Amino acid sequence: MGENVRARVVIDGRVQGVAYRFETQYAAERIGVNGWVRNRPDGTVQALFEGERARVEEMIAWCRRGPALARVTTVDVSWEDYCGDLSDFRILR
Repeated sequence: MGENVRARVVIDGRVQGVAYRFETQYAAERIGVNGWVRNRPDGTVQALFEGERARVEEMIAWCRRGPALARVTTVDVSWEDYCGDLSDFRILR
């Protein structure tokens, strides 16, 4: 098993109203990371991913593409200390 990590990600562009959160949840479950995703009032999407480094990095790479209707312009990643307090992946409202 690889090193466990935690990453907070903010995605900007056309990312609201294009099923970004739902597709992120689907991708996270498929890839095998825990965390959450939510829309922010400024039009960006924020996510928190936790798990094995390779899987979290794969999830971040997915965020740079997003779902078919999204147009991602930037993805800002902040690495944090791994906590292990997340047991699934959720959409926050």
